[in-house]
Amino acid sequence: MKAVVITELGGPEVLQLKEVEDPTVGDDEVLIKVAAAGLNRADAYQREGGHPPPKGCSPYPGLEVSGTIVSLGRNVSPCSPWNIGDQVCTLLGGGGYAEKVAVPAAQLLPVPESVSLRDAACIPEVACTVWSTVFMTSHLSPGESFLIHGGSSGIGTFAIQISKYLGIKVFVTAGSEDKLQACKNLGADVCINYKKEDFAARIKEETEGKGVDVILDNMGGSYLQRNLDSLSIDGRLFILGFQGGTTAELNLSPLLAKRLTIQAAGMRARSPENKAKIVKEVEKNVWPAIVARKVKPIVYKTFPLAEAAEAHRLLETSSHVGKLLLIP
Repeated sequence: MKAVVITELGGPEVLQLKEVEDPTVGDDEVLIKVAAAGLNRADAYQREGGHPPPKGCSPYPGLEVSGTIVSLGRNVSPCSPWNIGDQVCTLLGGGGYAEKVAVPAAQLLPVPESVSLRDAACIPEVACTVWSTVFMTSHLSPGESFLIHGGSSGIGTFAIQISKYLGIKVFVTAGSEDKLQACKNLGADVCINYKKEDFAARIKEETEGKGVDVILDNMGGSYLQRNLDSLSIDGRLFILGFQGGTTAELNLSPLLAKRLTIQAAGMRARSPENKAKIVKEVEKNVWPAIVARKVKPIVYKTFPLAEAAEAHRLLETSSHVGKLLLIP
């Protein structure tokens, strides 16, 4: 098969399409013929050497795909619930930038009836990330308020939609008026241009000093103090990225005064058992919203697999809204 190989650590130019061996299918896995692979920031970090695949996972980048099952491992019985020919999308530990990929059967999700096979590649990583962090861990609930940094990203566009579906007031930050309009079109209630105004001051104004209940943050150090200042009593901050650095000088008094919680986690390094649990919860809680067309995948642009480097260049500009896809 053909796969995108990281030939050395570095910029997008190190991504090259090469002929490689087919994946070995484990006893509890299935083999998927890939229809599309979603791009994620973690793929760029892996390319640079900062986010290696977990032990035993494919060395090729790609954390989510959609496609068709072409073979089953020895422990995966037909119709249990998967069979050859089923159209699925899935969370991966790696290997999505390829024509085929092997994946534990417990991480599979059926392609929703309302979504094309190609577009389904947009869903697994963002759905599992948002549901596991904001809902399973931070316990964001109907009637609460929620600030999403990077509202126009793949994670952001999904988080807006699922939160509005569940009856949550949504605040977002983004860096251009076009991105803010896209967020508003998806249902965001308050849209803040972080390049033109202080989001913490705007949150304070919009909530009459109360703050928001949960914040999903991709910036880390540079936003930490302002995030704490923007939370309400019993507020929860979930950090899933460090685009603004990993260190910060912090006034701890808001933590005690407001009983705040700071949480952080990634998706890739979780155990297969934990990923399977998250996938099951996503199918139960998120899939009905997708089937009802209340949550839709947002595809910005597709690229042939051979143009993975160009796709990464666009990914790193952050000029897109939603997801980028590679098509074998």
